[in-house]
Amino acid sequence: MKKYDYFEVTADIGIKAYGNDLNEAFENAGTAMFNIITDTKDVSAEKEISFEITSEDEVSLLYDYLEELLFHHEIEFMLFNEFHVKIDEKLNLKASIKGEAIDWDKHERKTEIKAITFHKMEVIKGDFVEVHAILDL
Repeated sequence: MKKYDYFEVTADIGIKAYGNDLNEAFENAGTAMFNIITDTKDVSAEKEISFEITSEDEVSLLYDYLEELLFHHEIEFMLFNEFHVKIDEKLNLKASIKGEAIDWDKHERKTEIKAITFHKMEVIKGDFVEVHAILDL
């Protein structure tokens, strides 16, 4: 009898988002995240929500940003399709996101996101910025 074995976990999905700068990469991460939940092309930018967060490093800021998006999705019962982010040198993030109330008769229901994980989360800077995150489905 084996003492242990390995199995693949299929309850997660990884996203990679790119941008010319950190702001654009974070905006594209928001789009990537919400395209897992629904087709964001079918979401209207009817309502705007703004928030600010500050974190101790860029990876923590990415985590906190995605968590905040998930929070507003769940509390406001909204889907988002526009993401505007401004991050300063002190890692203060100001975001403005736009979307509309969830209407599953109108919006395609894809996959529910349960949580954001720190596992393999990273921010890579070079000629462009690349961010990685794994979402728990």
